[in-house]
Amino acid sequence: MPDVDELVAKGYRDRRENRITDALRNYELAAALYREQDNPLRLAHTVRHVADILRGLGRWEEARALYAEAIEIYRAQPDSVALDMANALRGSALLKEATGADAVELWREARGLYAAAGIDAGVEEADRRIAAQGVSL
Repeated sequence: MPDVDELVAKGYRDRRENRITDALRNYELAAALYREQDNPLRLAHTVRHVADILRGLGRWEEARALYAEAIEIYRAQPDSVALDMANALRGSALLKEATGADAVELWREARGLYAAAGIDAGVEEADRRIAAQGVSL
């Protein structure tokens, strides 16, 4: 059986090198293995990466379900990392925007988490996306 952490590392490398099909395969296999373990935060992190790839491929319904799963896991885990949650919210917000849905509340929540984590680029992106909707912070 492949090492799950190595699959995630391969998925990351494949994605950075634009081997999207390989990245998706490695992340999906890693997610399946994490589902067999009691490691919800690693599962959420990996599922979010799968969702990001699927969003990029235009497979929006599949991505939507996976973002929802990742966000649900993060909300249920008291030791969730704010940055991981912010990244899941960001992906979900980008997906909503791509499908013409309102994403302001997701951007607001992500913005707060990025601010708390000191990620200025995340705050700035959220501010731009919210402002583009003609809504104030």
